[in-house]
Amino acid sequence: MNCKKFCSLLVSLLLLAALSACAPVKAGSAASAAASASATSVVFSPDSGEITLYGEQHGVQKILDKELELWQENYNTRGMRHLFVELPYYTGEFLNLWMQEGDDAILDAVYDDWDGTAVHSPDVKEFYQKIKSECPETVFHGTDVGHQRQTTGKRFLQTLEAAGQTDSEQYRLTEEAIRQGEIYYGKGGNVYREDTMTENFIREFDRLDGESVVGFYGGAHTGIDAMEYSTGSVPCMANKLAARYGAALRSEDLSWLAKDIDSLGVETVTVAGKSYQASYFGEEDLTGLLKGYRTRAFWRLENAYDDFKDRPKTGDVLPYDNFPMLVEAGQVFMIDYTKTDGTVTRQYYRSDGYEWEGRPSTEEFSVD
Repeated sequence: MNCKKFCSLLVSLLLLAALSACAPVKAGSAASAAASASATSVVFSPDSGEITLYGEQHGVQKILDKELELWQENYNTRGMRHLFVELPYYTGEFLNLWMQEGDDAILDAVYDDWDGTAVHSPDVKEFYQKIKSECPETVFHGTDVGHQRQTTGKRFLQTLEAAGQTDSEQYRLTEEAIRQGEIYYGKGGNVYREDTMTENFIREFDRLDGESVVGFYGGAHTGIDAMEYSTGSVPCMANKLAARYGAALRSEDLSWLAKDIDSLGVETVTVAGKSYQASYFGEEDLTGLLKGYRTRAFWRLENAYDDFKDRPKTGDVLPYDNFPMLVEAGQVFMIDYTKTDGTVTRQYYRSDGYEWEGRPSTEEFSVD
């Protein structure tokens, strides 16, 4: 596969990997100067609480289990109660109402609204149910733009109206989140969303008056040195928060847990006249990602690096994040690309510790 085709595939995969928990991906637009300024204008006070962000891949059970463990630890040992999540303001408020109820009617309705998104998963629903049963004083803070505004958002406004709370701050912030969703799904795009998520986070955190918090967000938003994923034109949420809060903010990526998997099987393959044990890690659907290609399948050739470390490179690169499993330096991989006409192209990559545009990457080599 030539570099041009690879780059096209990489962009598509990065967009998919960074999908919102509650929304389809959208193209970015110009950043709001006012939003950027407000995110960095206040000097951090040493009396403020701490922020710990965890980057996730949405809906992965292994990551959800780790997040639950981390929240339980902070809840029980550090006395934390405030959990920030990649959901709209009104969804967080609905979850807070549900935490006080004896049944799951509210959660069921919210869950139904998530249909078609990465968080519409039984594992995600069970995650929230466990928080309710094991950390019952948890307070959720939704800081995303207004996804599900015509369902969850509208229903929360109706709930407040029925309670005679149309003059409340909850009502105002719900209307604001709905407007944010309208802008995002209109012409705002991902840069607008990143800036707005940052503003919403700051609003919720600063009002806690020194409380420490944990936040679970997609990994695209939690890199302290990272830029907004779809355009690279503005700092991502965590980057902006770090500029404002400094050492009070820390971030840890959990998305790698999704790749901490066992092989699906082992087979013997012959490469350059020698037999190797090849661990198989599955097949990926490329339909819609790379024109003319249907799938690609991944194998790791065990104990093969020394045999191929000096073979000439072709110039093609494949970053680690394209692989379904963890990649370490000193490994060799075999990938079969299947085209839509059924033609199969086999390519070989090795991990020498090379970085391509700041991303740890494997490089293709020739076996002939």
